[in-house]
Parts: sequence; structure tokens; C-alpha cells
Amino acid sequence: MNTPDTPGALNTPHTPHTPHTPRAPDAPDAPGSPGGNGLRGRPRWFVTLFIVDMWERFSFYGMLAILFLYLVADPGDGGLGMAEGDAAALSGLYMSLVFLSALPGGWLVDRVFGARRATLHGGILITAGHLLLAVPATGWLYPGLGLVAAGSGLVKPGMASMVGRMYDGRPERREAAFSVFYMSIQVSALVAPLVTAFLGERVSWHLGFGAAALGMVIGLVCYGAGWSSFGGIGLAPDRPLPPAEARRLLVRVALIGGLPALVVGSASVAGLLTVRQVLMLAGLTVLVVPAVYYRRLLRAPGIGPAHRGRLRALRWMLLASSVFWLLFAQGPLLLNLFAQEAVDRVVGGFTVPAGWFQSAQPLFLLLLSPVAAALWIRLGRRVGAPAKFAGGLLLGGGAFVLMAGAASAAGRGPVSPLWLLGVYLLLVCGELAVGPIGLSLSAEVAPPGFTGRMLGLFWLFAAVGAAVGGQVGRLVDVVPDPVYHLLLASLGLLAGVALTVSARLLRRRLDAPAGSAVPPARAS
Repeated sequence: MNTPDTPGALNTPHTPHTPHTPRAPDAPDAPGSPGGNGLRGRPRWFVTLFIVDMWERFSFYGMLAILFLYLVADPGDGGLGMAEGDAAALSGLYMSLVFLSALPGGWLVDRVFGARRATLHGGILITAGHLLLAVPATGWLYPGLGLVAAGSGLVKPGMASMVGRMYDGRPERREAAFSVFYMSIQVSALVAPLVTAFLGERVSWHLGFGAAALGMVIGLVCYGAGWSSFGGIGLAPDRPLPPAEARRLLVRVALIGGLPALVVGSASVAGLLTVRQVLMLAGLTVLVVPAVYYRRLLRAPGIGPAHRGRLRALRWMLLASSVFWLLFAQGPLLLNLFAQEAVDRVVGGFTVPAGWFQSAQPLFLLLLSPVAAALWIRLGRRVGAPAKFAGGLLLGGGAFVLMAGAASAAGRGPVSPLWLLGVYLLLVCGELAVGPIGLSLSAEVAPPGFTGRMLGLFWLFAAVGAAVGGQVGRLVDVVPDPVYHLLLASLGLLAGVALTVSARLLRRRLDAPAGSAVPPARAS
């Protein structure tokens, strides 16, 4: 799943500047600046952050390619021997926590650490988490996953904040920079599974996790080497937290978060709570946070009745996006297992590692993103966001109709890899109709001063989809695989049909300008 990168990049607010703010003579990308000029005319600071982002994503996607397979693998083969349903729930919860961590992480960047130290601390946490996972002993799984999720919540908003500050007053340059960073995500997502899946499946699962750790270590070394290229950017938080307020906040966090976590942890150690019960409690938390966050935004000062109407319409779009991410989250989970157990992976005498199929999604994204961008430009305003969302959900549902066919065919023996590649192709086409369109819509309907929070809200609902997708995976323990995939297909298709039917009404409400009457219906 390629989307967990974006929340950090979009949740970090920047100090507003006019479009014509002149560039300071010592700006880090100016000639003769401390940053100097790096690769192909890019400033050195940019090259440094690009390398860090690339290796951080390498570590994330490399681990995600083998995590589920490691959880369900037989202990004799070095795995944990989890039930498929429990492993799906844990993997889905982990993905959702990566989304959620960007919210407190972005706050820590702005108020406590500053962007530069937050990125460094986050990289260290990620490295430590992967190293724990690389230890060939039981008991390190949950601390390792927790450290990686926490570190991701600091690294992404930290780096995004620095890029944004470097290009203050030059939005076109900032947009171009983030586009280049998005390419690094896809390249890392393409290459990382090839490395970690080969090592994990052929040599040792823990060696695969170790390769992910090595990737982050390389990123940290590059970050340290390029430290001086950032000038004074990101050294201090934008709005430092007063010491008295920091102490009050620490007490509040300990009471609200620390005590419940201590109680749950103690109950787990004492055997009063099973792993399944702990995962269900954590999943319930993931469901509650976006709902609370949305209600607080809806009641925030500065949001008038007209904006509230648009936000209420957006809620249905966000719920629909959760359904799509629920489907998309199956890729690193049960589709990986299907690749391992039911796909003919022998090519010229070489058995392709199952995790390599995770590289299909970023490959299709790299190939199809320009096509999708050209299509949206050609369609213009004739087709609104609800109709595009509906198309994405119908494609997602269609992917699992195809997957049900593959599962049925697998009952007669290993199936062609083209089945699975077709499923990934449909899911990627759906992602291109939901992911970027949803982000653009969230920014469009955001009240003034709320853009960052609205974009964060979009990814919070994506976290809901990932968490629920993992919990839904428990059904594989009680229903046949073809039935399971048809249930997923039905969910996507029903959501797509519902959006198709309501597209015209939703578009009217989403397009309603603040302070005016709802415009007449247009094409959906």
C-alpha cells in the first residue's frame, strides 16, 4: 500500500507567505548558499532529504512485503505460526497506526522538536524497530512494530516541513519538489520487496528485516553528512511549547494514554487478555479517533454553516474512501499469502518469491499515473469527485471478483500469476481515482486555515480502512477463500453503486460556495 507516505507530507502547517516573497540571499538552494548545488542542479539539502526519504520508504515497504508472511509462517521455518486471521488483524492495525502517527508526529515537529531533530529522532526509532525485528528471538515483534510506527510519524512530517520551509513563497517549486519525492516513494516501493522478500523467504525472515534496518541506517548516515546544508531551517520548533504547558500536557498524556496502555499491557502479560482481544481494543481505538477528530473540526471556531454543510457531504466521501482502503490493504496481507500458496511462481526454473508481487503495485502506479493525470485534465469539470470515487470503488470491487475467480481456480492447482497481476492492476486503477482525487477534494472544501487538518482527516479515514481490512481478514478462518473475496467484492461494488446514485446530490453540496445557496445540479 503506497499511501502511508502522504499524511506526514500534508499535515504539517507552514507559515503563510505571499506568492511574491523574495528568496533570501542565503536560502539553502541559492547559488553560493551553505547548501550548495547537488545532483543535476538540485541543492545539496534537497538531495540529502531525497536520499533519506528513499531509504526510509525502502525500510517500510521492504518490511511490509514480508511481515504477514513471517507472522503466518510455521515456527519450524522461522515464523511465528499465527492464525491467518490474527496475522491479518495485526498487519492491518500496524498499517493504520502508521497513518495515525503522523498526527501527533506533526504536532511534535511544530511544538517540541523542530523539523530537523524530529527527522533525526524518527530515523533512529525506525532503525531501532527494524533491528528489534531482526533479532532471531520471540518477544521483540510488538516493540519493533511500535518503534517503526512512532518513527514514521516523526520522519514524514519533519521532512515535509523542511521542504515546505525551503520553498516558502514559491508554491510552484514546492509542488514540484513533492512530486519528485513521490517518485522516490514509488521507486523504493518497487525495489524494496525484491530485496527483503528474497532474503526473508529464501534465507531468514530476520535477515529480511535486517535489510530494512540497513536501508534506514544508510539514510541516517546521509542525513548526518548533509546536516550543514540545511542552514538554519528546522533547528527549532515553529511554535515552541512553553515549559509550564509542556508539563501539563505530559501529565494529561500520561493519564489519558499512558494509564490505559499500562493496564492493557499488564493484563496481557498476566494472561488476562489474549492477543486477539488486545488487537480488537487497538482497532476500536483506531475507529474512534477519526470520528472524534471529525466532530472537533466540525465544531471548530471559524467554520460557518456553509462550510459545515460541505464538510458533512465530505464525510460520505471519506467513508467511501475507507471502503476502498479496506480493499487495498488486502495486498500485503492475504494476497501475499495467496501468491505464496496458490500461484505458479516458477519461471525458467527460478521460483519467484511471493513478496515480489508487492512490486507490481508501484510499477503500475509509475506507468499509469501520467495517464490518469491526462485523463482528469481532459475530463475537466464534467465529471465530479463523487463519480470518480464511484469508479474507483467499482474497480476495487471488480478486482475482488477477479480474485474470487482466481481462488476458485486454485482449487484445481496452482494458477497463473496473471490472475494476481490483474487484481493489482485493477486496484491501482482504483487508487488513482480515489487517492489523489480525495486529497484534492479535501483541500478544496477545507475552510480557510484548515487545509492541513482536512488533509490529515482524509488519511485518518484511510487508517480506518486499513484497520477494518485487517479485522475483516479474520473471516478467512471461517469461510472459503472464494466466498471471502466475493464478500469484499460486494462491499466495494455496493459502495460504488451507492456513490453513483448519490453523485449528483453530493456534488451539489460539495460545490456549494461558502456563504451562498446550494448551486443547481450539474453533471456528476
